[in-house]
Order: sequence, then structure tokens, then C-alpha cells
Amino acid sequence: MKRSLKNRRRRTRAPAFSDAATAILDVAERLAQTRGYNGFSYADIAARLGVTKASLHYHFPSKEELGRALIERYEAAFAAALDAIDQATGEPRQRLRRYVALYDGVMRNERMCLCGMLAAEHSTLPRAMQGELQRFFDMNERWLAHLLQEGRRSGLFSFRESASGRARIILSALEGAMLVARSYSDPRRFRVAAGHVLDGVGARGR
Repeated sequence: MKRSLKNRRRRTRAPAFSDAATAILDVAERLAQTRGYNGFSYADIAARLGVTKASLHYHFPSKEELGRALIERYEAAFAAALDAIDQATGEPRQRLRRYVALYDGVMRNERMCLCGMLAAEHSTLPRAMQGELQRFFDMNERWLAHLLQEGRRSGLFSFRESASGRARIILSALEGAMLVARSYSDPRRFRVAAGHVLDGVGARGR
């Protein structure tokens, strides 16, 4: 089942970047996760790296290109994390708990899910970035739907709606819980909400 699940999910390869471009993306990602896409400029990145804005434009001619690269890199890293979860254990409940732990780990680092943060600014983002965001969420929903269907067939999960419908609920709940917890600067709010998400399908058992 694990192998077939991986075959059904579209694999995302990590894009290749130079060391200089990677350093730019690292700073931009941190800024985007804490301030949002519209909350930083090339001047902010240049100041943190001690370089000129012209050097940033050499690697990423426009902020839209930088934004797309951020999402593509984040999606590839998330896809790799999902592969690691699949390879570590075949037990659906443990895999779902590890999925939730990915979000908790981001909160512990005082950040937000990059794509969740950008989604809050969806209407002001370039159209190409909007499409990349949807692709990230689609990837997560597909992975969750396959996992939920597997868990229900084995009698470990219980829910009324379709697996894809429950996947949307879980993804929306986790992303929303992060935003609310951030507004209170209280990661515990996220953990409580995440616990209810797991309880909703019977995944917080042993």
C-alpha cells in the first residue's frame, strides 16, 4: 500500500539553486513566514545579507520570480517530508500524527507555514504565485486523502464524509489553527486544535 500511495501522488523535485540564490531564499523565506509576502522588500533582504539590491536582481529579476521560487522550494521540501513519513511507518495513525507534527515544528520555530501565510494575502499575489499555492495545497490534500482512505479501510479511522472531503477539513483546520495561535503568540492553541483534528478521525490513540 505504501508503494502504491507514493505512485499515485505526484512527486515534486527540489529545484536547484546556487549557494548565493539559496542564501537569498533562506532570508526571504524567514521574512515571508513572519511578515508575509507584502511585508518585506529586496532592501530588507539585501540589508540582512550585506549585499546590494542589484545582486538580488541578478538571481531573481523580480519579486514575483522570487516568490515563485520560494513556493516551489517549500513544496519540494514538504513533499520530501511526506515521503519520509511514508517510508518511516506504514501505520496510518502514526503517519497522520507525524503529518500534524510538521506544522507543530514550524510553530515551535516561531514561524508560519509559508504557503498558509501567503494564502492570507492571496488576492494581492501575482497570478503565477496563486497557482503555485494551489498546487501546494492540492499535493497535501491528495496525500491526506490517500492516507485517510487507507486508514478507514483498515478500520483505524472513522469519518462520515469522503476521504477527500475530510482531507480538506484537516488541512484547513491546521492552517487556520496556526493563524489563530500566531495572533495570540500561543503555540498551545495550535496543539489543542491539532489534537481535536486527530480525535476527529480516531488518530490520537496508541
